[in-house]
Amino acid sequence: MTATDIVAALGLAAWLYLVLLHGRFWLAREREEQGSLTEPSDPKDWPRVTAVIPARNEADMLPRSLASLMAQNYPGEFSIVLVDDQSSDRTADIAREIGLDAGRKISVVAGAPLPPAWAGKVWAMHQGIAAANSVQSPPRYLLLTDADISYQPDVLKSVVARVVADQRVLTSVMAKLNCESFAERALVPAFIFFFQMLYPFARVNRRTAATAAAAGGCMLVDSAALERAGGIAAIRGALIDDCALAKVLKREGPIWLGLSNRVTSIRPYGTFEDIRRMVARSAYAQLRYSPLLLIATVAGMSLIYLAPPVLTLFASFPANALAAGAYVLMVIAFEPTLRLYGRSPLWGFALPLIAAVYLGFTLDSAYQHSAGRGGLWKGRVQAETGKQ
Repeated sequence: MTATDIVAALGLAAWLYLVLLHGRFWLAREREEQGSLTEPSDPKDWPRVTAVIPARNEADMLPRSLASLMAQNYPGEFSIVLVDDQSSDRTADIAREIGLDAGRKISVVAGAPLPPAWAGKVWAMHQGIAAANSVQSPPRYLLLTDADISYQPDVLKSVVARVVADQRVLTSVMAKLNCESFAERALVPAFIFFFQMLYPFARVNRRTAATAAAAGGCMLVDSAALERAGGIAAIRGALIDDCALAKVLKREGPIWLGLSNRVTSIRPYGTFEDIRRMVARSAYAQLRYSPLLLIATVAGMSLIYLAPPVLTLFASFPANALAAGAYVLMVIAFEPTLRLYGRSPLWGFALPLIAAVYLGFTLDSAYQHSAGRGGLWKGRVQAETGKQ
């Protein structure tokens, strides 16, 4: 057996494992929408909920995202706290104007300067949570949401009903990302696919499994469980704050993560450069800033994504047949995520090339970290804990 045969066999074995044994991540079955889950009965008393929105230079996003929160048909008490995180645009003014237009007050907190050892978004959330809890009747649940997330009117009601019924401490909905430009159509579905592969949602949602993850755009958190876990300060330096929060909260009770068509991100990523910046911000942090993990990632992605099409075209039997089997499984596995985003299944054949692009973004993330620009987002560098 030649080295080429071994590589092809390993690639096929990897895809057989991923498709059959890795939490069936690729089926994209965990969904927030009504009808995808058995609907619980309404709570006898709807708990109080406060949305906390960290916002840094988000004036162009708020007219849609904030308005969608104002339009929620939630039967219980629902309030909104927006933290203006040292913005240089009209973020705070626009938030207040939206509240006035809707006849409803939005609490706008002027964010304090970023202290050492805190990641920027986490510090903003900390201030918003403190403001939410400072009232006479603090909320039972906190909706930690981003300024670029838009909600259909009945989302909060159905999510809270499910949370109360299942006694979850964290429910996170992965917003459907914008997918209009060519760069988005080419790269966004794969971003979701890779995330599901990294954190199989079925394992995240299993109480006995160690896997924990969340999508930071929309997280409904039990405030008492968060306090037991040490508050948001427990993840103060986390650049990937959503997964860090999921990890600490899963120790307190059940968590849930799923996809949605009703929770959407309205932030456009019009060019490949826009997506590169988004990925490079945190890719190396995901690898815990480890050169060894980076090398392992390059080797693993090369084996799983790059070797199958190359060996299918250029190797001899039996390597070409084994590699073709891996390539077919890859295309099949990608199809449900492509369908979620309304893309042709033929995009599955481009997944090796797309994976190569993301691998390049990951290498760039490591380079940016070495150059002292790690975690650069909206003009602020956040390379590691304590290096803000």
